[in-house]
Amino acid sequence: MSADVNTGTREFILPDLGEGLTEAELISWKVEIGDEVHVDQMVVEVESAKSVVELPCPYAGQVVSLHANAGDTVSAGQALLTVAEAGVEMGAGDEGDGGTPASVSQSGSSTENSSGANLIGYGTSEPKTRSTKKRSFGGKHAAAPAVPTVIPDAPSQPPAETPASPSNSSTTANDRVSPVSSPLVRKLAKDHGISAKSLPGTGPGGVVTRADVMAAIESGAGAAAHVPAGTSPAKASSPAASSDQSDRDTRTPITGLRKVVSERLTKSRQEIPEATIWLDVDATELLATKKALEARTGEKYSLLSLVARFVVAGLKKYPIINSSIDTAAGEIVTHGDINLGLAAQTPRGLMVPVVHGAGELSLRQLRDSVSGTVGKAASGKFDPSELTGGTFTLNNYGVFGVDGSAPIINLPEVAMLGLGRIKDRPWVVDGELTVRKVMYLSFVFDHRACDGQEPSEFLTFVADCIENPISLLPEL
Repeated sequence: MSADVNTGTREFILPDLGEGLTEAELISWKVEIGDEVHVDQMVVEVESAKSVVELPCPYAGQVVSLHANAGDTVSAGQALLTVAEAGVEMGAGDEGDGGTPASVSQSGSSTENSSGANLIGYGTSEPKTRSTKKRSFGGKHAAAPAVPTVIPDAPSQPPAETPASPSNSSTTANDRVSPVSSPLVRKLAKDHGISAKSLPGTGPGGVVTRADVMAAIESGAGAAAHVPAGTSPAKASSPAASSDQSDRDTRTPITGLRKVVSERLTKSRQEIPEATIWLDVDATELLATKKALEARTGEKYSLLSLVARFVVAGLKKYPIINSSIDTAAGEIVTHGDINLGLAAQTPRGLMVPVVHGAGELSLRQLRDSVSGTVGKAASGKFDPSELTGGTFTLNNYGVFGVDGSAPIINLPEVAMLGLGRIKDRPWVVDGELTVRKVMYLSFVFDHRACDGQEPSEFLTFVADCIENPISLLPEL
């Protein structure tokens, strides 16, 4: 909890999002400064590495400050917004000029403005009573302002204007120090080689804002900080060619899910001694079986759900494929449950939602679970629990029109099966050349967990089921 009993304001901090997540990207605010909010009102949307969630405010009152902007990365425990408690009369200083509330709140027993929202880090109730006692503005124990006050690093009065040569006018610009409102603003400037303190601020009292930093970045103010050693100033500041080129470039920060995916795939490539095998498979009988099954039951069955059923049977037959590597313990962990991950392209990027307990599901149940999971991919809004615990991943990249791939293993799993597109191809049947529906299977595995025999036998088993689905019956 973050509450200031001296000022009658409360800070809503980013709660623990669970699953070991410590930061999130702020997507959008649903309130503005000056808005009245009630307990459990959704006030902000954030994107963690697992999902996009809306967070409810555990306090009621008036929003007096927002501590981050859309696109900023915020950490668990960091203040998101400040709320002046309902019933607190805010004085002239509420706009950030150092004033204090006309009345303050102190601890007590009232729970009318407490949240019942299940946010880790906030209780379900928070007792408090109100006092109408006014607090003095003077003295060293005077109340803190309702809005965080920016303390300039140097006097905000501009230096006296004197004629200056080009050389000492540069010195004057470099000596200027502007107040900076936020660590996030300073970090953004630093990442682009800019000293935020040296920028002219457009905020209240000359405060440097995020917009000021972005304007400086767009104008190329940070270029000097990136000039390689030994490069002459003339060459570093040379004209139009580099400027025109940078104008055409687009820079996209690697944040949120993209950052997590990048880190995990990089680690997978660096850590796993992987091997890839593949087979081309005649899927003609699979398509015929799908058609007959749908005609018989009057229900729809996707090819992905049918192949998923073959995969589950294969994992039961070759359990070493349904394993993960515990690097810290130096152990191969063979899992008793089959939790089938389905690689999915979503608006947020690549995600792998998991069908838990797939080994215990009937074909109809598995079909429904796969269908529901694929349906959510359109929005990318999965619950965090749906993105954890996978033991094996199935990747259907054939939907993108490609024949094959060498997929990257989803850590800490030891294998992944990829499905290519189904296409008419020449095929030999009973010694005769004919046209069949053919697809490619790509299988990548971790050589630390197994050698070539089990992966080859697993892939052959799945291929046999696709070419002759009735061959699965003995395994059911």
